[in-house]
Amino acid sequence: MVPEAEFTSYYGRPVLNRPAWKAANIAGYFFLGGLAGAGSVLAAGAELTGRPVTARALKVTSTVAVAGSAAALIHDLGRPGRFANMLRVFKPTSPMSVGSWLLAAYGPASGAASLCEVSGRLPRLGRTATVGAALLGPAVAAYTAVLAADTAVPAWHGGYRELPFVFVGSAAAAASGMALAASPLTENGPARTAALAATALENAAVKAMERRLGLVAEVYRRGSGGRWMRTAGALSAAGAAGAALFAGRSRLAAGVSGAALLAASACTRLGVFQAGLESAKDPKYTVVPQRERLREREQQDRARAQEGTPGEKDARS
Repeated sequence: MVPEAEFTSYYGRPVLNRPAWKAANIAGYFFLGGLAGAGSVLAAGAELTGRPVTARALKVTSTVAVAGSAAALIHDLGRPGRFANMLRVFKPTSPMSVGSWLLAAYGPASGAASLCEVSGRLPRLGRTATVGAALLGPAVAAYTAVLAADTAVPAWHGGYRELPFVFVGSAAAAASGMALAASPLTENGPARTAALAATALENAAVKAMERRLGLVAEVYRRGSGGRWMRTAGALSAAGAAGAALFAGRSRLAAGVSGAALLAASACTRLGVFQAGLESAKDPKYTVVPQRERLREREQQDRARAQEGTPGEKDARS
């Protein structure tokens, strides 16, 4: 029997430097930012369709969540000045730069919308801020996935196509869960529909990402990342089932379903984060996919060389 290959590097150093981010800070930053962004979209929809209790709850929640997201990011950076320094320039090719400016624009819009709603003053300004926060909300919910995928971490970079859909679905599930927990039964119809759609989107995106990642998908199924992802799947299934079957008839069921969806979204962010750490720690998740891509390119080059150019084909004929 040939022993399983072991991948090592010079002096026992890892192929990639493991991210120095702290799980509580960055996973919290991912989760709270997604809750805020998706919540603003649902808040605008609730206001437009005449659901004032839901709209107010989601506006306030979004403001608190984006403040917590920014606080988690700043805590991981070490001091507030580092976040302010990121606003000195705007670099469209940098997800971190774009994300910093998104937070800087979205936070005041969300805060103005909730403040006007709670105080009952300046309704026009409140409506304008609500629309502004809703327009920025999807980008706020998705940009953290782009930020993670822009790194060299295999579990994140390899899933660059699907990870934004995972994050958006997770964010929408959290926001719909918050709406279910905070709104009366007469207003929670759209939240129940949103919960089902968000759960379906998140689960489909996770499955598609795992299929395309191949070997690297192991980190989403095993270890701490796998445990968090399985917990997220169970909670989201329970929350979606509760939203579909019972949340329209029972206030308690709506609250429990909403809490399950919120917990599922948080577990998804923790699972993605831990999976990334595991993939950066083991060299095989970097080396094997690189070799596979190199082998595929070599096969494509040989195939093109065998086919030849159109002029060469005519000459041979």
